[in-house]
Amino acid sequence: MSSDHTRRRFIAGAVCPRCGAMDKIVVDMDSNQRECVACDFSEARPEAPPSPSELPTRVSRAAARRVETPAQVVTLVDPAKTDD
Repeated sequence: MSSDHTRRRFIAGAVCPRCGAMDKIVVDMDSNQRECVACDFSEARPEAPPSPSELPTRVSRAAARRVETPAQVVTLVDPAKTDD
C-alpha cells in the first residue's frame, strides 16, 4: 500500500454528481480533493463555513432566560385521612 492512500477516506452515503454511484466518493484529507473511484470524477472539496460556538436552539435560549427559584417545602395531604 502506498503512503499517498493513507489519508483518503470514503464518504458514506455520498452520491457522485457525474455518474450517480453511491458510496464511491473518496476524500483526500491532505489536499481536500474529492474523487469518484467509479468514474474518475474529481473536484476541490468545498470548505465548510465557520460555525458558531453553539447554535441557538429553544433549549439554549430558555437556559439563558431561566430564573432560579428558591426551594419550597411541600406538604402532601391524603384526602382519605381527614381529622374531623
